[in-house]
Parts: sequence; C-alpha cells; structure tokens
Amino acid sequence: MRTVDPDRHAARRGAIMAAAARCFSEKGFHRTSTADICAAAGISSGNLFHYFPSKQAIIAAIIDREAEEVAALFAGLREMEPLDGLSRFLDLILDLAADGAYVRLALEISAESSRDPAVAVRVARGDGILQGALRDLLASAAESGAIDPTLDPAAAAAWIGVVVDGLFNRVSLDPAFRPQEQGAMIHRLVMRFLAPAAGKVAP
Repeated sequence: MRTVDPDRHAARRGAIMAAAARCFSEKGFHRTSTADICAAAGISSGNLFHYFPSKQAIIAAIIDREAEEVAALFAGLREMEPLDGLSRFLDLILDLAADGAYVRLALEISAESSRDPAVAVRVARGDGILQGALRDLLASAAESGAIDPTLDPAAAAAWIGVVVDGLFNRVSLDPAFRPQEQGAMIHRLVMRFLAPAAGKVAP
C-alpha cells in the first residue's frame, strides 16, 4: 500500500479548496460544477474525488477551515491588550471586506446556510467560535476598565457582529464603498459604543 505524505495531502486539499472557493465566489455554489473545480485546480475528476467525495464536502471543508482560522486568530489576539486586540480584529475585517472575492464567498455561504441544514450547522459553529472569542475579549476589557463594565459582553459581541455583517453587505451593494477608507469610522463607531460613560474614548 502506498504511504500517504500528510503534508503533501494537506497541501493538495488546500489547493483544491482554494480553487473551489474562487469558483464559488464567481459562480455560486449551485452553478459551479465539479468539472469547474477540476479545471480551476488543474486536476482530473478522479483525483478530486480522492480528496473530497463531493462538492458539498468541499463547501464543508471551506467553512470548517474558516472556523479554525478564527480560533487561531483570537489565540494570538489574546496575547495583546484587549482593546489593541479588538482594534487589530477590526483592521483585519476591513482588509477582508476589501477583498471582493472573499466578500462574495462569505455572502454565498450565508445564503446557502438558509437553504442547507448541514451548511447551517457548520456556519453556526463558526459564528459561535467568533462570538465566544469576541465575548471573552470584551469581558477582559471590561475587567481592566478599558470599556463600559455595565455592557453585557455577549450582547456587545453580537452587536459588533452586526456591524461586521453590515459592512460586508454594504460592500456587496455599493461598488463605490471602499472599506479601507472607512477605518477611522468603524473604529470610532465600535470604540464609542464600548467606551465607559465617563471615560475617554479610545482613538
């Protein structure tokens, strides 16, 4: 039996997922065929099915990888001061919102979660990881007095999620909207929302 090189296997899976993500972003899940993915990845259908049994399995892997990346991101942000970590998170969100392909894929996943229960479960899991990490970051900030201690961290995290979701929708609706030109605005919006009533607003 041929021995599988784990690193090579993971790299090939990643390349297939990246090619599929480009296809999904350009054509949507349902208009993308496995043949499209094979062409984009430069592989045969037999090779594709060696790594993923179906198109749905690729979609699931993309969503799960995003959740893993979010968890890894916040593991790093927890090493920073809470408000610095939150500021860094907002900067990363702005960078992602400036990537049209990423935005289209994110909205495609969101739409698919309303149609496919299996996708919905995975999206909910990923959102739970993000919300939990934001909640913990805000709880730490409240304990240090950096933000309003009367705010419920879970509710505040949910509203920051609303801002992020709204940003992605605005980008999709308004081609003239440039997320990275709105950095000061989104930072002001979030930091003023979190600021202690009698405290100084973070810059």
